[in-house]
Amino acid sequence: MTTTPTSPTERAAHARHGYSSTQIAVHWLVAALVIVNWLLGDGMSDVFRAVEEGQAVNNIGPAYIHIAIGVTVLLLMLFRLMARIRRPVQTDPDDPHRILAVLGAINHWAFYALLILIPVGGAIAWFGRSEEAGDLHELLVNVTLVLVLIHVAAALFHQFVLRDGLIRRMLRPTGGT
Repeated sequence: MTTTPTSPTERAAHARHGYSSTQIAVHWLVAALVIVNWLLGDGMSDVFRAVEEGQAVNNIGPAYIHIAIGVTVLLLMLFRLMARIRRPVQTDPDDPHRILAVLGAINHWAFYALLILIPVGGAIAWFGRSEEAGDLHELLVNVTLVLVLIHVAAALFHQFVLRDGLIRRMLRPTGGT
């Protein structure tokens, strides 16, 4: 019978070089939801501005969809964070591209922070009618878009320049759920 590692040392010893099927599914689901919510962002901004200015809102549907997706992303990211803590993914200490692994880790942890802070900021903006929180929400979305571009460029660099197969980690599970 296996037990879940509890201490940081035990978790590091049990770390794998890939992701579970659940982690992969949540990754791609969050990616899809973020894209949809980004596409709905202008509609949400229009509704927010109309509400702020006391104008009639003709179509509040996009706002409710945007909020529901934001809450879903928040919950999935909290789940993903817990899964990452319980089942860490370790890089090879002998990797000749160690600096890339460090930069990748920074990018990933920034994603975790941003994809938790963005829905929280959006909720504060909407439910608290805070324009400042709305501005911060939009700023964090733009920072996330830059990180997405870096993330995709890095994945393509690994795939086509380094040819190290790193992208397989997000396509094929390495056991477990």
